[in-house]
Amino acid sequence: MNYTQTLEYLYSCLPMFHRVGPAAYKPDLSNTIKICNALNNPENKFRSVHIAGTNGKGSTSHLLAAVLQEAGYKTGLYTSPHLKDFRERIRINGKMIPQKRVVDFVEAHKKLFTKVQPSFFEWTVGLAFDYFANEKVDIAIIETGLGGRLDSTNVLNPLVSVITNISRDHMNLLGKKVKQIATEKAGIIKNKIPVVIGETQEDVKSVFEKKAKKEKSPLRFADEEFQLNKFHQTKTFPPMLIGNVKAGKNIVLKNLHCQLPGFYQRKNIATVLSAIDVLRESGFIIKEKAIRKGFAKVSTLTGLQGRWQMISKNPLTIVDTGHNEAGIIEVVSQIKKTPHKNLHIVFGVVNDKDPGIVLQHLPKKATYYFCKANLPRALNAMELAAIAMKFGLEGNVYPSVKIALKAAQTGALRGDLVFVGGSTFIVAEAI
Repeated sequence: MNYTQTLEYLYSCLPMFHRVGPAAYKPDLSNTIKICNALNNPENKFRSVHIAGTNGKGSTSHLLAAVLQEAGYKTGLYTSPHLKDFRERIRINGKMIPQKRVVDFVEAHKKLFTKVQPSFFEWTVGLAFDYFANEKVDIAIIETGLGGRLDSTNVLNPLVSVITNISRDHMNLLGKKVKQIATEKAGIIKNKIPVVIGETQEDVKSVFEKKAKKEKSPLRFADEEFQLNKFHQTKTFPPMLIGNVKAGKNIVLKNLHCQLPGFYQRKNIATVLSAIDVLRESGFIIKEKAIRKGFAKVSTLTGLQGRWQMISKNPLTIVDTGHNEAGIIEVVSQIKKTPHKNLHIVFGVVNDKDPGIVLQHLPKKATYYFCKANLPRALNAMELAAIAMKFGLEGNVYPSVKIALKAAQTGALRGDLVFVGGSTFIVAEAI
């Protein structure tokens, strides 16, 4: 098989969460353990950082990887889902895994797939770990797929565990209450391994403290260590986020530039800086120059897309993958801070979540362009529009993301803003 045929084989044979939703989720590590055992346990052959959280884990993973690359370390990066190319999920020093490595891996382990019957995600984790081990990376940044405790990536024994924050998402799988969700995320905390919590949230803080105490894991809260102030977004295209970082009363990084412009990235910046401190304690040499360069060139170095990304200047068109309640709240806040006259929103969601949770936070003073991503898991655009009307959100329905985006950009006048979001898959098609 060639690369295209290999992916088609995998899509057809292995259940894929990003296409079909909960039916592909396997709340059990047994398959991953079988795969890793068959591959001679690659997860034990490289050092790692394990990152979980409801929002920000992708940006945090890429920022940390960029800094480590600039510090001179051969850095693996595993994230999900992908936007355009499956190989975005698995990178070393920003370069995607070669197509041939994907094809060869599948050819070599077809019998294993037949025997184990893994999900698409379980297989991908095996591929990533095997690739990083064979390429002898100095360190790999590994993002969880869903949850933490039972996530396939949780066979790692990392140098530091990172949990960015907790919000309501995947409640049908992780629990209805935030404490239940926090407990699942806290499942990546392991015996005597340091843990960084990105955001102090009083309603779940005790969950992490209790788990860390039980595991005898040193615990730190990033936002208690670092404060980011005087941050502003430049008016350049694309914009940069610039500001100062304080530790206590002292400015430790003045005029720090970040290539990810959304103001919500401030939380992720603090999280990364805290994780860097832990890595330094583990013997990694990470100088200020590497931090500055990594942050300033993160998208260039790692290929990150979809985080408050401007895809057009005229009309100003921005995409963002924020899709759960906390993510949408941050996106709406960012929209308010972005100068514009009229607002046009191209929007679509998946069908296995309650759309009302995010629709209630969207601005009523906007023209909506409802659409459906091209995958089975996407919610019908007519159905979405009907639900949106109950929240005072009005607009037209379009047969595809491409047509909806074209209509929004055509209808936008000088000084207007077009925003595209609601789902990672809507953003992927817009890009």
